[in-house]
Amino acid sequence: MKVYISMRISILIVSVLLASCGLLTPHKLEIRQGNLITPEMLARVKVGMTQQQVKTMLGTPLLNDPLHANRWDYIYRFSQEGKLVEEKRLSLYFENDSLKQIDDKSPEKIAAKADEVEPLKKDNQLEIQK
Repeated sequence: MKVYISMRISILIVSVLLASCGLLTPHKLEIRQGNLITPEMLARVKVGMTQQQVKTMLGTPLLNDPLHANRWDYIYRFSQEGKLVEEKRLSLYFENDSLKQIDDKSPEKIAAKADEVEPLKKDNQLEIQK
């Protein structure tokens, strides 16, 4: 009987120590929020389409700002184990129920545009004359 009690106490102490050390972490879910817009879906959307046609292609926008009724924002975020893995932003601008502008603000698109711009070299800088 004493052996079982000491065994139970030992198991309890080891369990508490393992839990306090952080070896056992809770399971974190994958969280997908917003509208996933694939490149194929975006390629089908063209300037000049009506709001209804765009809504049929992409679905209802995540954000529909009453102060900017002519702008629809589609946002997608994917988190895995508590860390942001992917984020995409797409803004569509309408005028008189017709799509006028498509603004893709995804971080990878912004990074690609930044790589295209060459940084200024010291030789090319303008000198200010006094």
